[in-house]
Amino acid sequence: MLRSSKNKIEKIAEVLGLLEEKGKGRDWLLEELKRHKIKLGVIPTNAYDILRAAPNDFVSHISRLLRNDEFLIEDVRTLTKTYHWFFTDIVGSSDPSISTKEQARKILVLTDLIRKSDAFLHGGANSATVLTTGDGMVIGFSDSSEQPLRLAIELHKAISRYNQLRTTKEKLYVRIGIDTGPVYSIKDINGNKTFWGPGIIMARRVMDLGGTMQIFASSRIADDIRKLSPEYKVIMHPVGDYMIKHGEQLLIYNICGDGFGNKNTPTKGKVQKSKAVEQDFKNSSTFYFSRVDLRIEVTDPKTMMTHHSWTWDIKNISGEPKDQIFYYLDGDVPRDFPDMNVIVTGSNGEELDIVSLNVNKPYHKEFIVKLNKPLKPNQKGQKITLEYDWEEPERNFFYKVSSDCNLLRYHCTTPKGVEVKNRVLKVDPETGSKTHASPAAKARYLSDRTEITWEKSKLSAYEAYRFEW
Repeated sequence: MLRSSKNKIEKIAEVLGLLEEKGKGRDWLLEELKRHKIKLGVIPTNAYDILRAAPNDFVSHISRLLRNDEFLIEDVRTLTKTYHWFFTDIVGSSDPSISTKEQARKILVLTDLIRKSDAFLHGGANSATVLTTGDGMVIGFSDSSEQPLRLAIELHKAISRYNQLRTTKEKLYVRIGIDTGPVYSIKDINGNKTFWGPGIIMARRVMDLGGTMQIFASSRIADDIRKLSPEYKVIMHPVGDYMIKHGEQLLIYNICGDGFGNKNTPTKGKVQKSKAVEQDFKNSSTFYFSRVDLRIEVTDPKTMMTHHSWTWDIKNISGEPKDQIFYYLDGDVPRDFPDMNVIVTGSNGEELDIVSLNVNKPYHKEFIVKLNKPLKPNQKGQKITLEYDWEEPERNFFYKVSSDCNLLRYHCTTPKGVEVKNRVLKVDPETGSKTHASPAAKARYLSDRTEITWEKSKLSAYEAYRFEW
């Protein structure tokens, strides 16, 4: 007993030294106690009191943690700030026919044109945050949603003047996306302040949809700007819904006018009357879901490799037998279909045949599964389970109910040590706007895993939700 007490005191002395070395103290220890759900029998006034009252295995855990810098990543403690985002990059910057020196020169030209613009110098230099992105940059304005628009127009006109005196290979072309959204302030590898969050991510996705000399805006920022003046309204043209992650859609505005923009909008990502959209429409009048179970299991925290398991208890309400089911899947990381380990099983656990793989694009799959027995109209429902593996690096999953559904249940499991946020958002499929879903999701913190659960009854076809962990 005396030896055990002596060992603990020696361990505490060691930990106190490491705490001082790493710049941590009482508050950090209290956070660790809270994270491990450990309650002390005393009210601690300093780090020594905490360690003395804590269990031996906790003290040993703290010692290992402090010795391994890899696990000392600070939580993001700041609140988000909302900025109005301007995101641009150079079109064709990796063209092998252009020398690396000339490509680098274009980056310098782009930077110089933005730096000298009135929109940046007089309207936003003191209220903006600027991040470079290799062959482009992202600028967040805190004061006005007009600033990204003004900068985009001014930059286009400056580029046009610059290109008039340049050869074909010297000419500069860009694409621009603008949006409004929140970000967290974090530190980069050099300890400098940088930003990351939905605002930057969505602005990048809006830009990625555009083509050469295109200025694209999300409906979030466009709806605000268009109301400010007739001049803005006349240059902002809604061009339809574009597909981004997991079937999520954004209504996009194309900005063009005299001397800026490109009125010819690209079709990349634009939502057409595709097989997937047609099948969603057919499903709403073909099937009824008595129950849908979505199970998401993170199997590799480093890559966020996730095992998805969807089970539908379906009933045929179409009036004629159905022996095929159409599926489409979307992801954030390029994967080939054979690498996804797709399995579809019937009510008795029998594996069903995938009779056709219609689309095998890196981020989008479409395929048809044949039932062993046709599902007759109004007969007792069948349970169909789809399983597959796909990374979810952004730690969220989008799901749209394609038919009326009596009950939707969601269950997410993450390994011990993964910090989670148990949030479910309802998504407007037309505008992409999000609101907190009711009821709130529940989380259980077990010894080896964390479980998030949520359920909703009486859903209508096309209701959409985003599950975050």
